[in-house]
Amino acid sequence: MILGANEPGTRMLVCILNPLHRYVNSWEGHLEVVVPHLRQTHRVDILQGAEIVFLATDMHLPAPADWIIMHSCLGHHFLLVLRKQERHEGHPQFFATMMLIGTPTQADCFTYRLELNRNHRRLKWEATPRSVLECVDSVITDGDCLVLNTSLAQLFSDNGSLAIGIAITATEVHSAEAEM
Repeated sequence: MILGANEPGTRMLVCILNPLHRYVNSWEGHLEVVVPHLRQTHRVDILQGAEIVFLATDMHLPAPADWIIMHSCLGHHFLLVLRKQERHEGHPQFFATMMLIGTPTQADCFTYRLELNRNHRRLKWEATPRSVLECVDSVITDGDCLVLNTSLAQLFSDNGSLAIGIAITATEVHSAEAEM
């Protein structure tokens, strides 16, 4: 279900998704078929725009659970993966990361920001997305993602739903990096 703000000048969209079965950790094959596969097989919606709000519902469900949404901007498709899993028995955590549907080299050209904002509190995470050719599990194991324990997730949730603001920007390539 998509709730859109389609008025002129409005860039903010909200998508409400229920948790899916576990997201396949990495993609093997041609990148051109990832988007059609996710849309047709898994019914994943695509939201357009520089900034969106992703609303993950039913956060109280037991681990493991994944919530995913595609974000299209700057001529590319990105995949937000929000995973609830137990790293230590009885202590579920939430892990959020952005994956580019593209190569690792292409992913290095972008920066994403995840923001939680509720009850006069704000939490931001900013990083370079990883490629869908990489494994989501390794992103989580490496700690290269936003990590929330259950109490922190509850602090930012509203009736079992967690709103995550997402913004993606192109990264300026410095001349020294371009020469390498």
